[in-house]
Amino acid sequence: MNYQLVRCDMDHPGDVSSLEKLLDEEQVNASDIKAIIAQTEGDGYSRGYATLAFLDLLSERLYISKQQVFDTIPMMMIGKTGGLMTPHYTLFIKSEDGETEGTTSEKRFAFGVASTSILQKDEIGTLAQVDLVTEAVNQAMADAGIESLDDVKCIEVKCPWGVGGSLAKAASALGAAVALQEVDREDITEDSLNKDHSLYSNKTSVSAGQEQVAARVIVMGNSSQSTSDCYIGAGVMQDALDLNGLQEAFVDAGLKTDSFLTPEQQERVVNVFVNAGADAIPTVRGRRHTMHTDALAMHAGILAKAAANAVVGSYVGETRILCSAGSEHQGPQGANLIAPVVRVN
Repeated sequence: MNYQLVRCDMDHPGDVSSLEKLLDEEQVNASDIKAIIAQTEGDGYSRGYATLAFLDLLSERLYISKQQVFDTIPMMMIGKTGGLMTPHYTLFIKSEDGETEGTTSEKRFAFGVASTSILQKDEIGTLAQVDLVTEAVNQAMADAGIESLDDVKCIEVKCPWGVGGSLAKAASALGAAVALQEVDREDITEDSLNKDHSLYSNKTSVSAGQEQVAARVIVMGNSSQSTSDCYIGAGVMQDALDLNGLQEAFVDAGLKTDSFLTPEQQERVVNVFVNAGADAIPTVRGRRHTMHTDALAMHAGILAKAAANAVVGSYVGETRILCSAGSEHQGPQGANLIAPVVRVN
């Protein structure tokens, strides 16, 4: 199978014109689109508007109902683009590769998708959700043809908001951590959720939204079954200023450099998935920040995303980076999780 990511700009939350053009010009087949992640401006209404725009277009092109599109193609709309963040969306493309030319014995980029059953109100933010997400992550790994946990580099989850959102995000992150064997399931209790921050995943980013009724999962990694010309790496910035951690993530993706990426190397970067955690703690390297205390305190997560986007974006020369924010068991407190996808020479 061939796996690709296609990144498109958005002029407004409902702008799917780039996808429409790709479909019209037969550069992308609608049936090959297996998931969509969008970085949209605005709140839940904007996310819903973006989702509806994709449903309208793909329902028309796939000759199925909007509900069928919603059920089969995970759509993760991540709202609120602060700072220099450029609204955009990424298409996850999986297609049969009939060409033998270019195939390789090396592991290459692959992804898999899965969804939990519809989460009942009393399941959201509980151990029941932890277990359901663990099962979904395992299913998505199998869908991607990823056989080793070491080859998993990034997990993106979008789940229902539930009570306050934080518990739902916590349950999703810990469910993924159990699947990746980063956390022992026996160590998780109801009291662990969003409280015991010694339990976390270094490869999972979770977003929550009112538009979701189930936890939707995308697992990304490298597989020997993939014929993609891309490779994905992963790393952890221990804080928002950790350039060494940032560089190590790109080294893991195959871009080795002693200092900055060259323009040629920057051109090879297909996308970068970031989970920002600067707002999880009140300091950076012992110095306090005001994400929780200044006039914009209600938007602390947006500020954390904006900072991560600027730091990572300056390294790759790109503002279209997928940035989510969450401290709920998504890496060490205050850290950024980085997963670059790079085109192989």
